[in-house]
Amino acid sequence: MEMEAWYMDSSAEDQRRPHRLEPNQPASLGALEQLGVFHRKLNADIYETDPELEQIRKDQGYSYMDIITIHKDTLPGYEDKLKMFFEEHLHQDDEIRYILDGRAYFDVRDKEDRWIRISMGKGDLITLPAGIYHRFTLDETNYTKAMRLFVGEPVWKAYNRPADDLDIRSKYMACLQGS
Repeated sequence: MEMEAWYMDSSAEDQRRPHRLEPNQPASLGALEQLGVFHRKLNADIYETDPELEQIRKDQGYSYMDIITIHKDTLPGYEDKLKMFFEEHLHQDDEIRYILDGRAYFDVRDKEDRWIRISMGKGDLITLPAGIYHRFTLDETNYTKAMRLFVGEPVWKAYNRPADDLDIRSKYMACLQGS
């Protein structure tokens, strides 16, 4: 199934719901790429030996990798972690996630500060650029297994919005103006 993205409504009800506008307003891969968000589809059934994934890791310098299973039975402090992941934030480094199983959403801000929800499923690899405001949540299945990739040692620090004074945010905004 192809990755799907759309502009979100402003409802505050359950974050795991799709929150599509009525009528639906899709966001294209091209629109996401203009924001610096890139997507690849890989074969998650062979992630341990996948030559395509190995090539991506080599080309991008993703030297660190781990796997997280987000489900109430596997993640200590599950509800608190979900709340934390859903706080609007940015990072100093790119965020790279590869969905190995289950489903999840990444929400990113567009140039007009509107939310775009990106529906991720098995085999979806996404790169969010350093400095982009985003958040993460599960969908209503309440389960995903994801590979986290990093260049060098992982830095888990999230800077909750507002973080507009950070250099990385200024660099990101400058890149947006140029695209």
